[in-house]
Amino acid sequence: MVDTLNQMFQESVRRFALSPALSSKIAGEYKAITYGEMGAKVHRFASGLVALGVQKGDRITLISENRPEWAIADISMLHIGAINVAIFPTLPPGQVQYIVADSGSNIMLVSDRGQLAKALEVKRALPDLRIITMDCPADAANDVITFDDVMRRGEASPLSDADYEGRWRSVGPNDWATIIYTSGTTGDPKGAILSHYNFVSNVEAAQDVLTFQPGDVLLSFVPLNHVMGRMADYYLPLSCGATIAYVENLRRLRQNMEEVKPHYMILLPRVFEMFQKGVLRSVAKESPRKQEMFNWALSVGKRRCERIQKRQGVSLLLAFQWWLADKLVFSRIRGRLGLQRLRLFISGSAPLPKARAEFFYAMGLTILEGYGLTETSPLVAANRTHRIKFGTVGPPVKGVDVKIAAEGEILVRGPNVMQGYYNMPKETAETVDADGWLHTGDIGEFDEDGFLKITDRKKNILVLANGKNVAPQPIENLLMQSPFISQIILLGDEQNIVTALIVPVFERVKGWVKERDISVSSVKNEALAQHAAVKRLIQEEIERLSTHLANFEKIHRFSLIDHEFTIEGGEMTPTFKVKRRVVMEKYKDMIKAMYRL
Repeated sequence: MVDTLNQMFQESVRRFALSPALSSKIAGEYKAITYGEMGAKVHRFASGLVALGVQKGDRITLISENRPEWAIADISMLHIGAINVAIFPTLPPGQVQYIVADSGSNIMLVSDRGQLAKALEVKRALPDLRIITMDCPADAANDVITFDDVMRRGEASPLSDADYEGRWRSVGPNDWATIIYTSGTTGDPKGAILSHYNFVSNVEAAQDVLTFQPGDVLLSFVPLNHVMGRMADYYLPLSCGATIAYVENLRRLRQNMEEVKPHYMILLPRVFEMFQKGVLRSVAKESPRKQEMFNWALSVGKRRCERIQKRQGVSLLLAFQWWLADKLVFSRIRGRLGLQRLRLFISGSAPLPKARAEFFYAMGLTILEGYGLTETSPLVAANRTHRIKFGTVGPPVKGVDVKIAAEGEILVRGPNVMQGYYNMPKETAETVDADGWLHTGDIGEFDEDGFLKITDRKKNILVLANGKNVAPQPIENLLMQSPFISQIILLGDEQNIVTALIVPVFERVKGWVKERDISVSSVKNEALAQHAAVKRLIQEEIERLSTHLANFEKIHRFSLIDHEFTIEGGEMTPTFKVKRRVVMEKYKDMIKAMYRL
């Protein structure tokens, strides 16, 4: 048994020294380093960090796409007791600066020129910040050194084997491994503190759901700063001696799948949607005969899926039909996608539509859906290969207790629950009660077989289909600073983009139209809400006030409502809070239209 990530990694280096650990695209082809080579690189980089003066407990902000240097840097930090504050590469400089300052990071480790530009902007506000860059040249004037410089320092002044081992062994299970910042409901993000044992216990629980074998290949796509990517796309396969191959980028995902031919992939629901649409588009281009063959095969697969879900036997005839459908249709599709070796897809971070899971299962591609939060390291519940119920997130994983509170909220207790929010004792106490139960803010229920189903969200957070969390209230408050916006509701749960329903300040809009002598058929609200010039005005206001937001937080489409939300209309509470679900139901056709565009 191990109780720190350091022990877990060193055990893997010992057991799988000659097996490939990390693989990435170099000069047009995937090349791997072994566990033994990775262990040596970690030793050197850790030595280099110590030579730079990094001490146990120091924070280092890491902002980079998935790549071997990310993993090497992370494990190196952990081995000397430093704390990885990893954040999304897509965050704008203002949000990066907040996290660097709040966490107390004194070093930023960045990947390319785009991330270096952010770091230099942050450094103007935090002049003592030091910067390490993976891809860019050193810049002594701005205190910028390279990843290779750190490696060379570690090679020139290596920690002795005894000193190095003493350092990584001195890190205890309750020592912090990372601070992961997650969206708050009313403003600034909160830093969830996760310890070594938070992760190790969750890796052990995940091994009960999914066991990698040495030689298995996982194609890493989920961002490693995301808690699901950190555990399931990184620590879990490393603990089992599997190989992690890195996707170059979203545009090359399909190509990389064909090159790597993975055994496992963890993906977000948005990507499954893209795959499904891609398959259906390809089929639509085929001859009528091939389309008919695909539709027949899919119907066979769905009938088989339905009987398995209902735990009914599959007849010999249906089994033969499925074998034939797989041989003639599905195996060829999987081959074209590079999925001929795939055993499992894993889905998490956002809800997966039941029909989409059934579509892939009908094609011979199993998706296991699970549930978790940043604050739970993350895994709470998951379907198993031998026990799948689409539309649920499965039973709780080993060692994690889950119960449903009187009002339906899901509560979680176990060794995976965070240490707290960094510098936020009040918020920590509100989230984790005196008995150790973490209040998730999600509403759920157990079915008769003990499978957990998420039915609603108590906390007001939008979870996009790509797994990104968006706190709507701060953005709504921001946009209502416009003199032309009266009320606004952000939407986007389980969708690809954020949209909005907006009630303009019609009196001001009428004045604006009159001042510019814009021709309108009527000055009634209904006509103004449909006028192209008014829509452009609101678009410009949104863009003006959204410049500092991350792209995934920005409103990509909106619809204008021609009257105020009111208590009498049932859209507001007596305390003048908008009833989101009432509004969403009332304007469901308008909302659907925005997402059909």
